[in-house]
Amino acid sequence: MDMKLHSDLNLPPGLEGLADLALDLRWTVRQTTDRIWEMLDAEAWEKTKNPYLILQNVSRARLDEAAADENLRKEIASWQEKRCRLLERSLSPGKDDPSSIAYFSMEFGLSEALPIYSGGLGILAGDYLKTASDMGVPLTGIGLLYQQGYFRQILSQDGSQLEAFPYNDPETLPIVPARDRDGSRLRVRIELPGRSLILRVWQANVCRVNLYLLDSNDPMNRPWDRAITANLYSPGQERRLIQEIVLGIGGWNVLEKLGIEPEICHLNEGHAAFVVLARAHSFMKRTGCSARAALWATRAGNVFTTHTPVEAGFDRFDRTLVGKYAHFYAERLGHSMDDLMKLGLGREPGGLAGAALFNMAHLALSGCSHANGVSRLHRGVSRRIFQSRYPRWPELEVPVDYVTNGVHIPTWDSPAAQRLWSEACPGGCGPEDIDYQKSGIEEMGDKELWCFCAETRRDLVDYVRRRHFRQEVERGAGEDGLKAARHVLNPNFLTIGFARRATAYKRTDLLLSNPDRLAAILKNERYPVQMVMAAKAHPADEEGKEMVQKMAGFAARPDIYDRVVFLSDYDIDLAQHLQPGVDVWVNTPRRPNEACGTSGMKILANGGLNLSNLDGWWDEAYEPEVGWCLGDRQEHGDSGRDGEEAEMLYRLLEENVVSLFYERDENGIPGGWTAMVRASMTRLTPRYSSERMMQEYVERLYRPAARAYRRRSAEGGSLAAELAAWQARLEEGWKDLRLGRMTIIQEGEMWSFSVEAYLGELQPEDVRVELYADPLPEEEPDEERRPERIEMKRLGPLAGAVNGFVFGAKVAAARAAEDYTPRIVPYHPEAFVPMEEGHILWMR
Repeated sequence: MDMKLHSDLNLPPGLEGLADLALDLRWTVRQTTDRIWEMLDAEAWEKTKNPYLILQNVSRARLDEAAADENLRKEIASWQEKRCRLLERSLSPGKDDPSSIAYFSMEFGLSEALPIYSGGLGILAGDYLKTASDMGVPLTGIGLLYQQGYFRQILSQDGSQLEAFPYNDPETLPIVPARDRDGSRLRVRIELPGRSLILRVWQANVCRVNLYLLDSNDPMNRPWDRAITANLYSPGQERRLIQEIVLGIGGWNVLEKLGIEPEICHLNEGHAAFVVLARAHSFMKRTGCSARAALWATRAGNVFTTHTPVEAGFDRFDRTLVGKYAHFYAERLGHSMDDLMKLGLGREPGGLAGAALFNMAHLALSGCSHANGVSRLHRGVSRRIFQSRYPRWPELEVPVDYVTNGVHIPTWDSPAAQRLWSEACPGGCGPEDIDYQKSGIEEMGDKELWCFCAETRRDLVDYVRRRHFRQEVERGAGEDGLKAARHVLNPNFLTIGFARRATAYKRTDLLLSNPDRLAAILKNERYPVQMVMAAKAHPADEEGKEMVQKMAGFAARPDIYDRVVFLSDYDIDLAQHLQPGVDVWVNTPRRPNEACGTSGMKILANGGLNLSNLDGWWDEAYEPEVGWCLGDRQEHGDSGRDGEEAEMLYRLLEENVVSLFYERDENGIPGGWTAMVRASMTRLTPRYSSERMMQEYVERLYRPAARAYRRRSAEGGSLAAELAAWQARLEEGWKDLRLGRMTIIQEGEMWSFSVEAYLGELQPEDVRVELYADPLPEEEPDEERRPERIEMKRLGPLAGAVNGFVFGAKVAAARAAEDYTPRIVPYHPEAFVPMEEGHILWMR
């Protein structure tokens, strides 16, 4: 980041590097630069975790005192050197790697100092930027700067949730005004009905990656418009729709103003889907091609990640409202409003349904060449959700793949974990460049692992006591309550962690289904257990708020006050201490509603174990050697099985988890427990790291998308125009396709199929005739089954028919001939079918 942007800090000699560190959100991880900020202003650091705010407010006398501290100057120089090494690390991208990627997300959870996130989607996006920086992936983030962001949670005296919406003052956040290529303050405009909306642009730095945040709070805007970016996920359809136009279209305008030409636009959820229109329009202006060809060209370079496990979770807008705000962009693309609406609706025959809503996820699918869910199980859920968009295509062929999420380990591991992994590195390594793939953890002895677990638990207990005490002071607790708060928990007890968003599908209160039974588990004299809980409910979710109150009320029971703590305002800082310090992380979503869930991944490098329902990532990660599972891999409706799974949870704790923790040898070490810790750390940590995730995105989505985009955009989009013409022929001629008689002959151990196909006005090269068979159920687990698709060769013309042909194929007679069905599907070697072209004709 340009030093000119923060020269007003006027730091004394030896401390100049602090400005760069304060504004670099890559280093907002535990035990990197923490000690520096704590020394400058311990109280401000404890309350805000905002280094930039500390630098702005620390006294000159304190800075001069710090500058005279030789050890502090050395530490600053050391961190600056590490940062410079990362910035200067040479990159050697492969020839197929994209030259530039724009990553659009409604929220980014990078640091408590930049509170523009609400939960898992934002935390994932923050980890994604940090990982891109670490790995040298040429990525630029695009998001919104919210004046208030998500709410902060406060508990009332009776444990009920209260919401506060503090103002995000851009002057005190670790961001700076973005600059145009000529150095002037960067602003962009988008068109709204009867007016332009001016958007200020701010720049956040994540070492080698920049994040640009758009903000409508410009004095030149109308008062109502200034509040468009006031709140994360603004209430009300109209403002929410404009937010998404700002993200997609305003975000694309920022890239153009900065001279950034991304080969890949990655849509982290459908909120940013309007970027597909802005990008297509930009290409059309630049090349002079048609709107349809422009969409074909740019769609190749667009990637869509869905995190939503239910259809109702997608943003959907009234068609009239979309027409009001989007007609301007439709006209610029040469589209009618019906054309635009079709992009956001399914492909059901018969035209538009009058009551249909415009679905942002469907717009994203219309404008992207690749789509993915965020776990193996979520891929199947997403295919089911989007099945209506690809009518008559089998669910297994709905074009949604998956890349399971991962976590940025340096952000979420504890100082003790960093030391342990560094020592385990072959040849040794520093905490900033640990190779989690080459783990020496499996060679470590039980004593070393057990002492490590004890250290992380002690660290958590110290943190909980401090935060709980501060929380009780704020709630007005008496002297006895404050004294008790200083002594909650015991660093030698089995510690359970449970924290998440409070909502029905997460079953946040399942653990409290039988509070007396849970209390008995906690109070066991021989095998004591303790628990740290946190949960936030959306302000409009009354059921979730009841869950929060129930959890807080349980923690306040006099008989277990020292064994259970409920910490309010679950945030990044709490997660960075809670997940690394627990022995067991409990997660109880109702399958299959947890698209992935990354909270349990954050404990892996820290030696914690998971006890979770078989949903999201745990469905693919679980093995008996690495943790415990709830459920039976079946879906059971809304609440029909909750009681049974609560009983299973209690029995697991009573009969398996607690006893294993306290089964000690003559040296006081639980060998069975440390064996499970070792297996979890070595097997799961690399599998669920964000580096593995990023590598999969690069290899499976970005590279093929970039190759396709380069081919389609070359020579003014000539290939894209060819694809547009091919699609136009299909739309015109598909109604005339017909499959005639089929014959099947057994030739030894082979079936020989032949079928008559009448192609109407289409050319044989426009389509492919195939034999299709569903996968055999006994072959592989459902998640990995693949249907058989056998291309039928054109054997010759059909006598007496106009554009009619005989197609044939031979198949091993290992299964019944009636398992196979002929069909005609679109075919072009450069098209993604059915993602981009969903016609299909089956033999009846």
